[in-house]
Amino acid sequence: MSDTQNTSPAAADYRSTLNLPDTPFPMRGDLPKREPGWVKEWNDTGLYKRLRSARQGAPKFILHDGPPYANGQIHMGHAVNKILKDMIVKARQLEGFDALYVPGWDCHGLPIENAIEKKHGRNLSRDDMQAKSRAYATEQIAQQMADFQRLGVLGEWDNPYKTMNFANEAGEIRAFKRVIERGFVYRGLKPVYWCFDCGSSLAEFEIEYQDKQSQTLDVAFKAHDKAQLAAAFGLPALGKDAFAVIWTTTAWTIPANQALNLNPELPYALVDTERGLFIVAATLVESCMKRWGMDSFTVLATVAGEKLGGLEFQHPLYDVASEDGSYGYQRLSPVYLADYATASDGTGIVHSAPAYGVDDFNSCVAHGMKYDDILNPVQGNGCYAPDFALFGGQHIWKACPVIIETLRTANRLMATETITHSYPHCWRHKTPVIYRAAAQWFIRMDEGEGVFTTDKAPETLRQTALKAIEHTGFYPENGKARLKDMIANRPDWCISRQRSWGVPIPFFLHKDSGELHPRTMEILDQAANIVEQGGIEAWSRVSVEDILGAQDAPHYTKSTDILEVWFDSGSTFSHVLRGTHPGVHHDSGPEADLYLEGHDQHRGWFHSSLLLASALEGRAPYRGLLTHGFTVDSQGRKMSKSLGNGIDPQDINKKLGAEIIRLWVAASDYSGDIAGDDKILARVVDAYRRIRNTLRFLLANVSDFDPAQDAVPFDQLLEIDRYALTRAAQLQDDILAHYKVYEFHPVVAKLQLYCSEDLGGFYLDVLKDRLYTTAPKSLARRSAQTALHQITHAMLRWMAPFLSFTAEEAWKIFGGSESIFVEKFQALGQPDDGLLAKWERIRAIRDVVNKDIEALRAAGQVGASLQANVVLTVPPEDYALLSSLGDDLKFVFIVSTINLVAGSALHTGVTASSDAKCERCWHYRGDVGQDAAHPTICGRCTSNLHGSGEARTHA
Repeated sequence: MSDTQNTSPAAADYRSTLNLPDTPFPMRGDLPKREPGWVKEWNDTGLYKRLRSARQGAPKFILHDGPPYANGQIHMGHAVNKILKDMIVKARQLEGFDALYVPGWDCHGLPIENAIEKKHGRNLSRDDMQAKSRAYATEQIAQQMADFQRLGVLGEWDNPYKTMNFANEAGEIRAFKRVIERGFVYRGLKPVYWCFDCGSSLAEFEIEYQDKQSQTLDVAFKAHDKAQLAAAFGLPALGKDAFAVIWTTTAWTIPANQALNLNPELPYALVDTERGLFIVAATLVESCMKRWGMDSFTVLATVAGEKLGGLEFQHPLYDVASEDGSYGYQRLSPVYLADYATASDGTGIVHSAPAYGVDDFNSCVAHGMKYDDILNPVQGNGCYAPDFALFGGQHIWKACPVIIETLRTANRLMATETITHSYPHCWRHKTPVIYRAAAQWFIRMDEGEGVFTTDKAPETLRQTALKAIEHTGFYPENGKARLKDMIANRPDWCISRQRSWGVPIPFFLHKDSGELHPRTMEILDQAANIVEQGGIEAWSRVSVEDILGAQDAPHYTKSTDILEVWFDSGSTFSHVLRGTHPGVHHDSGPEADLYLEGHDQHRGWFHSSLLLASALEGRAPYRGLLTHGFTVDSQGRKMSKSLGNGIDPQDINKKLGAEIIRLWVAASDYSGDIAGDDKILARVVDAYRRIRNTLRFLLANVSDFDPAQDAVPFDQLLEIDRYALTRAAQLQDDILAHYKVYEFHPVVAKLQLYCSEDLGGFYLDVLKDRLYTTAPKSLARRSAQTALHQITHAMLRWMAPFLSFTAEEAWKIFGGSESIFVEKFQALGQPDDGLLAKWERIRAIRDVVNKDIEALRAAGQVGASLQANVVLTVPPEDYALLSSLGDDLKFVFIVSTINLVAGSALHTGVTASSDAKCERCWHYRGDVGQDAAHPTICGRCTSNLHGSGEARTHA
């Protein structure tokens, strides 16, 4: 369309003289059908590598990926996690950083072994288990990778890291060697969490607490020497048998009892009853007597616990014979003094089975009990050893009622009842676990000797890790206290597991002494080299003689333990950020900028990574930690298959598109749990449509705009256009501030508000007349297009981190570079506070006028707002403000006429116009038909079509 029209079109043709918007950007995204094609294009064209080339030499931003486990189809929790990471990396890319993202997978460990055993049985050889596990993990990774890419996540997908890569397995052994050198590794017999279903020890990270029903027991231990007991209480003699009574919830530990613990500071009472004399904490006498059903009792004496130390009591099954006539429990339980015995509940006396409790173990060892003397009858499968007296071969859970009945028959059971209490469970199997003493390899948290220490760390691991936390940023901030508390209170880390599919602990132990081979450190290097060439399978095939030679081989056994999987994932920084992925590190230091996972990883990956980095390097592997909540339904229940309340990412991709999942994640406050269901997603779809429609309007109205030829300098723009750009600059400042601290939901909320109110509800509404009716190349129209072009540039960048598919689709139509992600955030200049304040006031007055017009429209007195004539009375300061717009004021209010009157207060008078309606611009004007050649259009349309065009100055 030219600047002037020399023809005299008929009324029906005036529509063709308008600059109506046009764009190939469709109103409907048709996301489920089109997104897979965009994913394929990104992969085929190597978009991630092109982004790296575009940022070569720029400052780096490194988000180290917490590896999801290579087992099963991804769920919505995975989707949330990966999308959050992707949004952060893309936002940093747009800030100008070389934002690297290497996705990873956790590949070893029990869940994969379980999957193999379910399919192939439990009797596989170690070699067969390892081969099948590697094949299974490879298959699972391929499936998960396709799902993550389908979500629009950009990364180094052609070279991800996997903990089962030979180089990473070897790197883990080398990291293990370094932890040994630093003095942190030792071998010890200690009670560790043990899962019967896993058949292995568990780390603290692998424990969750659930309610469990248990039987409580009050059990009597008979005094072995009544005279000694009488003397301890300051009595001349005892006329009855006397008993120390314990209270426990673990009946299965009673057969393994080896001591009693009393608090040296607590007063203990000797109570006389018709059933004998009983010792309990003095403050608990009445509650115990009530629980035991004893109405009549007398306290004979009270002494401090320290007076009772060293006394001996008989095992409660001391006099019970087995079927063969033997007495398997004729042993004595000495009294040890320990602070952990309290009078908060029970009896104030704690029975000690050192193999099955950390406090019990520490107390017994501290009082001189040797490791070889500790009874440990419970086997790895949960059954007592076959030759164990009375209960041999029975599973401990099934043995509990048998033990209780045996105690009752022996007249040693004072009371029992059922309670529900919080109890540790395996987080994989959801089954109860126990503490069980086992010879394991540990990483020491505090002072102590390690094996083969050659470069002892200057501080304890606990001290180093706590200091590292102080130099870490937390998002949200409360994560700091949570991690700090866990590190401050955690026990030593048990790092050995009795499984097949994992990185080996390549030790050789002397058959008689149990000591490590003197060449252990050299062997670790040898093992790492073997694994680097052939994987952990190659080390499994190595014989003792291959490594130690014929002379030493007969005297040593090869350890079959593996490093637990938290050592795998916790050490990934030492591979990915230090070597196996060249370029993925900062010149200024080895830390990643950010680790991002669910808040449960304070006890998991964040925790193990911190401990290993502190052990290896004396610092954290990250500069910042970000946590997100779990996915829940609209009622706040955690999504699960068993409840049937989950939303499946694969289904949503097919129905609505991954873009909707991305917008849902971005719009949610991830610092808490993230609620989602069909209704919530429907609202997200509505929000997406509003943003897309706004974007479509922008693209359509700049389709004939060439910024190189048509852009208007900022100081020559109409005032409302300058306001629109300064408002965009103000919003961009807000958005970039949110992006810097990894906040997305405020960005989405502000973008939605901007689209609906700033653009749709005001600026674009005002602009339509100028865009459509002025001459195509006029200053008035080019000024508007200049502003719209810059706003489109900015808006595409704002939304690109979360609406990646849509931004990229629009970017190609917009005529941009090869990808929106090659770009940087647009420089919009500093917001003009004076201009913002002026136009915010104008908009506020406009809202008042619109309400009055709407009231008349509802009453049927006017049609569109253009039919309204407005008399606007305003106070002096508003009069100056509005009159500065001159005749353009009516375009701002979208009315045909507006008369300003100076007054004392704001008041609106609205009437319907009696003028004719222009066929072309729809304004009601007195000059409609003044040109006989164009009887149905107004004077300004005549001028815009055939004359010099109307002059616009402000709007």
